[in-house]
Amino acid sequence: MLVVGDVVTDIVARHHTPLAPGTDTAAAIRTVPGGAGANVACWAAHWGCTDVRFLGRAGADAAAWHEEMLVRAAVRPHLAVDPDAPTGTVISLVDAAGAAAERTFLTDSGASLRLSPDDWSPSLLDGVVWLHLSGYLFFAGPSRETARAALAAARARGLTVSVDPASAGFLARHGPDRFLADTAGVSVLLPSRDEAELLTGLPGPADAAAELSRRFPEVVVKLGGEGALAVRDGQVLARVPAVRADARDSTGAGDAFTGAFVAARLAGAALPDAVTEGCRAGARAVSRVGARPAWRAPACDTAREGR
Repeated sequence: MLVVGDVVTDIVARHHTPLAPGTDTAAAIRTVPGGAGANVACWAAHWGCTDVRFLGRAGADAAAWHEEMLVRAAVRPHLAVDPDAPTGTVISLVDAAGAAAERTFLTDSGASLRLSPDDWSPSLLDGVVWLHLSGYLFFAGPSRETARAALAAARARGLTVSVDPASAGFLARHGPDRFLADTAGVSVLLPSRDEAELLTGLPGPADAAAELSRRFPEVVVKLGGEGALAVRDGQVLARVPAVRADARDSTGAGDAFTGAFVAARLAGAALPDAVTEGCRAGARAVSRVGARPAWRAPACDTAREGR
């Protein structure tokens, strides 16, 4: 599996009281590795995918640290180092008092969306059967061209390609029609409820997914605390409830779902079973602080040897 996408530094601030404008709000703050694409790669490896590669771009300020974090997660990193832009940074404000531990992002994409076609090589697909593209790539010129090149190369090889639209806010500014044109030829689309409804203009995730299945062979809509549903050829094939969890931080829950879903599909799971695995991973993610799974020392050693 190859993931092409964003890698950023997450600053997670969990506050138990409402934000107080103009003064202090107490919070528990941690700096952790993140980025939707990198998170998906780490969760796929954590969920049993034995060959996970990641292509992304980071600034010289933190590239070495991010590479080390990916290696520890059993992911083989291919990081381009940007000489001019710093590593992307996301401040994640998490309402720790709410049952869903909902997060709000302040995003500086930095080097992550400067991933260039010069950073891409079709040889990255050698031995790969599944390409996953982070939707963030489509929201900036250089990274959009890189995503298109990767998608074209994967389609030429007959590979499965999945895309997670990643951000309803960025998607609205980019334009749904433009995004749909950019992702023509993708095999599996994995939007959130908001993203699915935005892409179609239809209320209700089932109707939105059915409409999207006219363009994409498989559509899986992530519904957060309501689970997920999967549609093929306009028909709902699976409605899977969420797995109950003590939510601490919802950052990266959708990335966890995607990583586990792809890992399960690569292991031969049927679509409904893969959706179930995605829901399990999402529940595990929200029970942790930060967007990545726990490290597994033996897997880290394996990743080092494979570099």
